[in-house]
Amino acid sequence: MPQHPEVPPLSGITVVGVEQAVAAPFATRQLADLGARVIKVERPGGGDFARRYDTTVRGESSYFVWLNRSKESVTLDLKSERGRQVLERLLADADVFVQNLAPGAAARMGLGADALRERFPSLIPCSISGYGTSGPWADRKAYDLLVQCQTGLVSLTGGPDGPARVGVSIADIAAGMYAYSGILTALFTRATTGVARAVEVSLFEALAEWMNQPAYYTRFGGTQPPRVGTQHATIAPYGAYPCADGKDVLFSIQNEREWGALCERFLDAPGLVSDLRFATGSARVAHREELNAIVAERFAESDSTEVMKVLDEAGIANAGVNDVEHFLAHPVLAARGRWRDVAIPGGAEVPALVPPADLAGVTPRMGAVPAVGEHTEAILTELGYSPAEIQALRADRVL
Repeated sequence: MPQHPEVPPLSGITVVGVEQAVAAPFATRQLADLGARVIKVERPGGGDFARRYDTTVRGESSYFVWLNRSKESVTLDLKSERGRQVLERLLADADVFVQNLAPGAAARMGLGADALRERFPSLIPCSISGYGTSGPWADRKAYDLLVQCQTGLVSLTGGPDGPARVGVSIADIAAGMYAYSGILTALFTRATTGVARAVEVSLFEALAEWMNQPAYYTRFGGTQPPRVGTQHATIAPYGAYPCADGKDVLFSIQNEREWGALCERFLDAPGLVSDLRFATGSARVAHREELNAIVAERFAESDSTEVMKVLDEAGIANAGVNDVEHFLAHPVLAARGRWRDVAIPGGAEVPALVPPADLAGVTPRMGAVPAVGEHTEAILTELGYSPAEIQALRADRVL
């Protein structure tokens, strides 16, 4: 059979992102991974402020390197009329526009969904905000940890001594994922009906969706799930325990078959299967402290390798508690070829994880992370600006 050259799924789709920080860049990077052309609009000079969150990746920000591969960077002063004129020319040929500007800024610049629909009927606008573009908190700034606090997530995370933030930007990631899936849905809708629908996502509502299980538990149970560290708040036994060699191993019991196997083959206490304190999932949670004492005593008898071996033989899911260094060296990532090198500003290359959704026959694009304004001149030339016009825009600090 003839071999057809691979065409990325989103080849031919152009995305313009007036984006910063995490949520919007995460959404657009995933579109870039699938072959969309993503033009990132940054402030002249410093660019996206996420470039300066840290300098740990050979002088570049770990956040920025993660979120911005395969994009083109153009600098524009959108507070100037001429800068907005350039943006208008970009949007005239774009399929998707993504922005996560400060509250009210997009509307003031004529970049709200309704205004864009009038000028660009086929454009799919996507707005990512803190608490939504309407409602009593529409004008409030929102950052990841603020939203973790407002949704109650922080009250669930940590141990009995106090709450803790989730260790990654979970509200931003949630919003970026919903923006990404919303944009894909809008592209499909436009392709099948001809109608370009706007997409709106807020950090608060994205993370609120992820809070549904503890919300149901609290609403109908009368109390919220307790903070129990690496233990599961509503399932027992499910958590990490120290072994004789000082290493922690986490295991999970999900059903009565596994509970029976744990008692008979690991705890060597078959009588516990019918012990009324532990006979059901709810009973085990109610008697968590007694159960933990029994499990912890057994863990303390063996080193972590032996504990995991016996749990494996009993058909019980378990894992050592890794730190980030162990994660980086994880055999699954290595054996499945999940690392690819990408270039960063300055010419160095660093490893990056391949996107987790594998599409048969499709190789994700793993392009370079752009320097601030690296593609400004090429993009403006493509839009029809002459070298003299580009120089004049630079001289007036529009670019």
